Order: sequence, then structure tokens, then C-alpha cells
Amino acid sequence: MAEIHIADLEAAINWWRERAPAGDGLSLAPPLQALAELYGRLVWARAITVPPEAFSAEAWDAWLAWYETTPDTPCIAICSTSQGDAVCKGCGRSFDEVQHWPAFSPAQKRAVWRRISAEGSAWRFNRYAERSAVGGASASK
Repeated sequence: MAEIHIADLEAAINWWRERAPAGDGLSLAPPLQALAELYGRLVWARAITVPPEAFSAEAWDAWLAWYETTPDTPCIAICSTSQGDAVCKGCGRSFDEVQHWPAFSPAQKRAVWRRISAEGSAWRFNRYAERSAVGGASASK
């Protein structure tokens, strides 16, 4: 079973901090409090991942609200697995990951995203990322 990485938990906390700031500067909004309690337990245990089953219902709902704002798939519509590659040159997912993506849980999808982002070898992270970073400036040259 895939686990949620601490970086995703931190991202969810920061997302909620922007949307539900503490009015009095002392208390946390309920979604933030739920995520912060889980984060504290994770840090106390010196762990970097947590299984979805360890989330309280409130923390899971808060995490899912953040998750829904992330891109669902790393696909850039250049799929080389359909051409027989074991790993897609476009997005970095394996053939099985591409095929079974719709059935993956949010935790499984985030685990794949973490892996392909860390590898950074797919076209999504080099050729096309460079083009989008320039904002089309290279097209006018």
C-alpha cells in the first residue's frame, strides 16, 4: 500500500494556511489542526511517510481537498509506452502505471508523482518544462 510522503503533507498544510488563516493568530482552523496533529506525530516518529489509514477522517478530508488541486496525471500526450517502451519518455511512468492509472488511489498516484519528479528524466521535466518556463519566448527566435 502506498503511503503519503511528508512533503505532500507539508504542501497540504501550506495550502490550507493560505485558505484558512488563524484569525486570532493562536488557533488553527479545523482542517489545519487535523493535518498538523498528523504532521507532529510523523515528525516525532522521525518518519517521512504515513499510511492513509493513520489519517483521522478530518485530516484525510483536508488532505484530499489539497490533492484535488494537484494535476491528476503526469501525461503530456506523448506516450511512448504505446510504442513498446517499458517507461514512457513523455511522463516517466511505467507501462503498468499508465495502464492502471485510473484505478490508482490518491496515495499511489502521489507516490508515482514523487518518483518521476525525483528522477526528472522524462520529457515532462526537461524539454517541455524549459519551453513553458520561457513562456513561448523561444518560439519567436
